[in-house]
Amino acid sequence: MAESLRGGVIGAGVFGGYHARQYARLRGVTLSAVYDPHPERAAQVAMPLGGRAFHDLDAFFEAVDVVTIASPATFHAEQALAAIAAGKPVYVEKPIAISVADAERVREAADKQGLVVACGHQERVRFQAMGLLDVPEQPVLLEALRHGPPSGRSQDVSAVLDLMVHDLDLALTLSTADPVTAEGEGRIGASGSWDAARAEVSFESGFAAIFDSSRMAPERKRTMRVVFPSGEVEIDFLAGTFRNTTPFRLNADFEQTPAAKDPLGASVEGFLAAVRGEAPRPVVTAQEAIRALDLALAIEQALDEQG
Repeated sequence: MAESLRGGVIGAGVFGGYHARQYARLRGVTLSAVYDPHPERAAQVAMPLGGRAFHDLDAFFEAVDVVTIASPATFHAEQALAAIAAGKPVYVEKPIAISVADAERVREAADKQGLVVACGHQERVRFQAMGLLDVPEQPVLLEALRHGPPSGRSQDVSAVLDLMVHDLDLALTLSTADPVTAEGEGRIGASGSWDAARAEVSFESGFAAIFDSSRMAPERKRTMRVVFPSGEVEIDFLAGTFRNTTPFRLNADFEQTPAAKDPLGASVEGFLAAVRGEAPRPVVTAQEAIRALDLALAIEQALDEQG
């Protein structure tokens, strides 16, 4: 592997731009290429950062050492498999795919070639900075609310795969038990999919998790409450309030840490460290992303059945 990695981004939308800027600024990597089916969009992202625009995927792969996939979710698996077939480690924005079967194909293909696959559940970085992932107790209850107004982005997937999946990943990370049931209710919006959803998930341990996500709300809201046997943690991310009644030392000022200020940057750095062999794994592995996807799809099925 070259000392300075050549980074490439598939997808020249908003998230593609975010990722391109990370490759342009991080240590030991340069932005080499941006691929998009619309060459003018690729050029708008790549050229100001010193990269080249591509609309031919094979030529793009020849120009890069590592790949980020920031295209619409419906293309994630197909493009990840193409990157892996070209011998490239890959960072896939969430969700890793839109079916578990496709996600497993990505994981298996990467495993066969010994390539790193990371997934962009960047919220994991913030909870690490908080210290929540180091609490030595199993949770009893989690309540997560994530609301926002319509934005026009990620319209190819539901609010479950777009928004709720972040909190599903957190619940799965906090609990050593597996989920056993999922129930849900929601509303179909302008996207033709579930743009608002509320789900209740029970785990083998008795842990209960309640998720409320919407991208058709009048205003932004983002709160979380996690109850442990010894106390609870309650956070309003927008108001900046933090209440901790557990005996565990959590960082109420976690938002001021470098990682929490730039969770995407920390996540991409973790991917690059794993590629270089400086870290044993990325922040979120393919297998962890598959667990979150599997639970998200179970919730979508529950929503469809409630219909």
